[in-house]
Amino acid sequence: MGKTIAQKIFDAHLIDDRFGETAIIKLDRVFAHEITTPPAIKDLEQRGLDKVFDPTKIKAVIDHVTPSKDSLSAIQAQVMRDWARRQNIEDFFDVGRNGVCHALFPEKGFVRPGFTIIMGDSHTCTYGAFGAFACGTGTTALEVGILKGIAALQYPKSMKVELNGELKTGVYAKDVILSLIKKLTVNGATDQVIEFGGDAISAFSMEERMTISNMAVEAGATSGIFAPDIQTVDYLWDFIKEDFNNDKNAALQDYSQWASDPDAEYTQVISLDISTLLPQITIQYRPDQVINAMEAKINVDQVYIGSCTNGRLSDLRIAAKILKNQKIASHVRGIIAPATTEIYRQAMKEGLIEIFMDAGFVVTATTCGACLGMSNGILAPGEVAIATTNRNFNGRMGKGGMVHLASPATAAASAIEGVITDPRKYLEGTLL
Repeated sequence: MGKTIAQKIFDAHLIDDRFGETAIIKLDRVFAHEITTPPAIKDLEQRGLDKVFDPTKIKAVIDHVTPSKDSLSAIQAQVMRDWARRQNIEDFFDVGRNGVCHALFPEKGFVRPGFTIIMGDSHTCTYGAFGAFACGTGTTALEVGILKGIAALQYPKSMKVELNGELKTGVYAKDVILSLIKKLTVNGATDQVIEFGGDAISAFSMEERMTISNMAVEAGATSGIFAPDIQTVDYLWDFIKEDFNNDKNAALQDYSQWASDPDAEYTQVISLDISTLLPQITIQYRPDQVINAMEAKINVDQVYIGSCTNGRLSDLRIAAKILKNQKIASHVRGIIAPATTEIYRQAMKEGLIEIFMDAGFVVTATTCGACLGMSNGILAPGEVAIATTNRNFNGRMGKGGMVHLASPATAAASAIEGVITDPRKYLEGTLL
């Protein structure tokens, strides 16, 4: 029987024979941020186990509350800083050179095809866009990863999602994943890996693939994964070219080992014709409650464009295209949070920041604080936001607030009109 991508990665990292459905695998990377890692650090200290398996394989960042907003968040950041210094973790990204973890770490070249990665964050599945197996873990598993560089995980079962066709103008990767979550439901991929394939994949940029993998967990999946291809090689080239003697074909051939076998078995195979998709929007408090944006005539108080899902440069370019020479509605608060310092810098060079400010947005520090209601854009009870984030649970961005998830294009168009709006008329020049 053939193997899926995830199974090939697991088999290449097995430390010992599997026992039952559980496999002990070695880790290529352990990622850390200041919300979930300090409890693991303090517990290891208390146990007399204040050490790391390999400081070169641990990457850390302060990204949720940056700069710190109060004493508690300052203490969390301090724990991370002291730990990084104590353990000689060179790749620690503090205020001023940081970013949202799931955008920053790929940007720095820390994610490679075939890697195994854990982090105390459910959206660690983002890195599957590179043909890596990546998943979020709890505190105990994170401690073991930090200390020993291993993880005990369920041997992966995969479902296959084939994406076929070509997206219409105004429809984006965020719309694709929202429509898939609607089809699967929030429990439809529980304890499985979603492997993405189909003829549409080659047209997706790495940033678009990261958006799709990022939200696999919203359907209950352990991870989302794409087979690496020339897009993967191009994205990583500055970091890997010396490994392959400046030969992209050699890199592509090496990475092609991380593709599923033709006779690999899946729990199910789903085909999605993305050419029929329209801009999507969530309603209520679950990411599988999704309708076409044109059907949702809902007033909004706040528009947030950022996060590990849609705060990358391509996302900002999409929003800026719609917002150029426009003003947001007078009752709307617009917030832009570039996902990394480098993205912020490049957005300034391209004039995107000026477009946002001219439209009435505030452009903030690189942070993901608003996404989970910690900082930088919290809602008051009864307020409504449209956001390019990944989760819309009750109270997610503030107690009593409502969050509607959407693409950067839908968010930008909605900011202009003050009501959830199909963005296509701003891109096609025609009212729909």
